[in-house]
Formats: sequence, structure tokens, C-alpha cells
Amino acid sequence: MTKERLIKKYANRRLYDASQSRHVTLEDIREFIVQGEKVTVVEDKSGEDITRLILLQVIAEQEQFGKPILSTPLLESIIRFYGNGMQEFMTRYLEKSVETFAHQQETLQAQVSKLMANAPMTTMAELAKQNLDYWTKMQESMASAFMPMMRGVLDPKAKPAAPTPPPAPTEAPAGSPKRPGDAA
Repeated sequence: MTKERLIKKYANRRLYDASQSRHVTLEDIREFIVQGEKVTVVEDKSGEDITRLILLQVIAEQEQFGKPILSTPLLESIIRFYGNGMQEFMTRYLEKSVETFAHQQETLQAQVSKLMANAPMTTMAELAKQNLDYWTKMQESMASAFMPMMRGVLDPKAKPAAPTPPPAPTEAPAGSPKRPGDAA
């Protein structure tokens, strides 16, 4: 179960972590969330929940000073959904998409950890063998494709392969004159 952390925002705009009895920054709040903690931010005087506003500030700071996740076209698309009849659908869609992505990442990390914990050297050796087999097959395939062309280059005495004659027509095209020996 995740621990909930109560942060109070004072009139002087400072954020105070009641559980640690210290002032915190937006970066501290970001770290709490990254560590899996649930954060609730309230106005000290009114008790109003301003968690969303603070989380948006954290995101804005990350988007401005870090490597952005939200591209300009994505942000424009999201803005277009505000006030639109599909706004609620978009909210649920984004939440479910991020939830699914996070679940897939957790699953992948667990599989890689399990794979590496069980037998890292065996796993790496098997992957190397698979790659070597793949490259060997690819080289053989390329060699067989280029070998007929390379015969004359590699062995100048070798006779080039005789061209294959076109197949003899089985029936004369319509309107062509009959030749001696053609079936009537």
C-alpha cells in the first residue's frame, strides 16, 4: 500500500511536508511521486485540495527544464478536447493508456529481471548463439545469391553459365501464319 503524504501550501507559496516537518520543493514532490507515494496538497488556511495544481506545476517544470514527454501537437490536441463533448472520454482514455503502458513496462522489467537472475550467462550465451546462427544463415543466403555472378570474377577460366533459352511456344498466336509441321 502506498503511503499518503500531506503537504500544506502557505500564503507565502512555500510547501510544507507535515509528515517530515520540513519545507519541500516541487522537485521533492516529484521525487515522492516517483517513489510511489501518494501526495495530497492543501491550502493551509482554507483546507482546499490543490493537488492537481501542484502536480501540473511539477509537470510544467519537467516539460520546461527536462526532456519533454508532451509534444506541442499532443498538447494542442488535448486543449481542443476541453469543453468538447468528448472531454470525459479523453480523460478516461489517457488514464487507461498511461496505466496500460506502465503495466507493460513493469511486466517487461520483471521478465528481464527474472531472466537475468535465473541464468545470466546462459541467457547471454543463448542470445549470442541465436545471433550467430542468424548471421550465418544471412551470409549463406547472400553468398548463394551472389555466387553465380561472381564465378567469372573469382575464376576467370570458368565458363559463364549458358543462358537459358526461352520456352518454345506450344500454340501459335492468333493470326500468325502456319509453319510446315504445325498441327492443323
